[in-house]
Amino acid sequence: MKRNRLSAIFLAVAAFFMVTASSAEGTKVGAVDLQGALLQTSDGMSAQATMKRYMDRSQSDLDRRQKSLKSEEESLRRQMQFLSRAAFQKRYEHYQQRMVKAQTKYIEYNKRLQKKQAEFMQPMMKKMFGVVRRAATRRGFDIVIDRQAAPYVRADLDLTDLVVQMYNGGGGGDADAPAPAPN
Repeated sequence: MKRNRLSAIFLAVAAFFMVTASSAEGTKVGAVDLQGALLQTSDGMSAQATMKRYMDRSQSDLDRRQKSLKSEEESLRRQMQFLSRAAFQKRYEHYQQRMVKAQTKYIEYNKRLQKKQAEFMQPMMKKMFGVVRRAATRRGFDIVIDRQAAPYVRADLDLTDLVVQMYNGGGGGDADAPAPAPN
């Protein structure tokens, strides 16, 4: 968490110096909220809904496991005084094994979730970068930074809404790129 914050501060300072240096040379810098834009696109909303369904199924399974473990723990507490030491030890070890399995399942679900997110995000981000490039060209920007890297951006330099419109309008990739000249 601390490292992410330091990275964000570093990016903001770097962006500030980049903007300051480039504006002296006449370079036009824009900004876009990549994450916000992506979540506003039709692909982003669809991916978010799919991920939510996946997370809900996983969470349901984890909740069921946790409820079962809690019930088993309560049963163990109630029966502790009536069981022999060996019987209690055996049941407690079984409970611990089930607890470890539940924790392993939780880690497995998180890994699968991260993998699924990467599978969804990679093609969308590729398309998003193409749209950002086209929007920047359309507005005459030489450089576009992520809004999260800048503490302040004037509204007229923010490309987020245009990027979302272009993305949803099928403007991904190199659709508006000039065609190569015929030989």
